[in-house]
Amino acid sequence: MLKEERLDYILKKLKADQKVLQTELSTDLQVSEDTVRRDLESLAQSGLLIKVRGGAIPHSPNPYSFKERTLFHTDDKLLMAQKALGLLHNGQTVILDGGTSTLSLVKIFPPELQLTVITNSVPIAAQLIEHPQTQVILTGGRVNKNAQTAGGQETMRMLRRVRADLCFLGVCSLHPILGVTGMNMEEAEVKTTMVECASHVVALATGDKMGTAEPYKVCDITDLDTIITDNAELEFLEAYREQGIRVV
Repeated sequence: MLKEERLDYILKKLKADQKVLQTELSTDLQVSEDTVRRDLESLAQSGLLIKVRGGAIPHSPNPYSFKERTLFHTDDKLLMAQKALGLLHNGQTVILDGGTSTLSLVKIFPPELQLTVITNSVPIAAQLIEHPQTQVILTGGRVNKNAQTAGGQETMRMLRRVRADLCFLGVCSLHPILGVTGMNMEEAEVKTTMVECASHVVALATGDKMGTAEPYKVCDITDLDTIITDNAELEFLEAYREQGIRVV
């Protein structure tokens, strides 16, 4: 089998199974594990998968820019937002990460809800300016125009002065072993700080983000208290529940 045929087989199997193992690929393709390892390395260098010990898993399916992400999974994000709303009550201090899922949440805040919201998201802050009962604290820092979020040391310094009741993370990738990861190192560092500053951490993630990974670590999976997804009945979510995480 030609190398191009092997690579095509690997990508198709990865899409179907959400993971590939070197030992299985070696048997399927009738080549050595060293050959499979080199094939996986080639695909990883092309940005087509993430290598892990003994095999590979997919990248997150997300487009990069905030504007693009607002067009994807709108109904699923609304469903997650409705579930997340049940965790909020008057008097809380809440950290909101700068994602499109968290933006969907603030869009359905009832007018009587009284919160203090701390966010690094320009669109979330702008949305909440019109809310009659919510106090808004926008972190400092340099604004990433693609993500429409503030980041850097100034953002993290401000967050470290906070002890929030809840943190809602818009998650790029979620894996039961590799934890929460992201595509941008600076954004991942800010998210890590958010996790450290909250008593209860909630990840908002559509099902297509489960079992995927990106290069930059945000936190371990056990740092999450709750995962809110669009379909809590998916069988592979049991791997998260087994680690004591509430999945809704």
